Amino acid sequence: MVNSLKFAFGICLLFLTYCSQAQQGNLSMSQYRLGAGDKIAIKVYGEEQLSVETRLPDVGTISYPFLGEVKLVGLTLSEVEALIYEGLRGDYLVNPSVSVTMVEYRPFFIDGEVKKPGGYPYQPGLSVNKAAALAGGYTERASKSDIQIIRDMGNGKQTLEVAVSSMIQPGDIITVNQRFF
Repeated sequence: MVNSLKFAFGICLLFLTYCSQAQQGNLSMSQYRLGAGDKIAIKVYGEEQLSVETRLPDVGTISYPFLGEVKLVGLTLSEVEALIYEGLRGDYLVNPSVSVTMVEYRPFFIDGEVKKPGGYPYQPGLSVNKAAALAGGYTERASKSDIQIIRDMGNGKQTLEVAVSSMIQPGDIITVNQRFF
């Protein structure tokens, strides 16, 4: 009886750990900060003239009706919703219903020892291995243990040493280095 309780407790603990890790993976995309090249849709229920779909430019601001220039780069989708809501509430609308969704992430780039280096559309859940597959696969000289990602961390770019199973983010620049025999 005690052993079966320990077993059941162990299974529950594993399940909770798995759920926590899965939730953390989703949390990272909910905390995703917008960058130049991302395409978003802003919808205000019942107000077609306030609903727009736009790609964020390099300067990071868009021109939004009634609010003028609004800086969106560096904000999460929920922060953009709150910004638009607060800007429209009161003078323009009593209680606006604002929804902001991601239409298309900015591309990632892969170079080095892959068959077709270049920029590719980002899709959630991409690992370095999957990114290399989109780029035609690794060359015969590719080092699968010497891979770097240059990532914009908000306060500047940072170079990270990663494994082939590491997850990538929109805007990442992946370099697959050459192995030495």
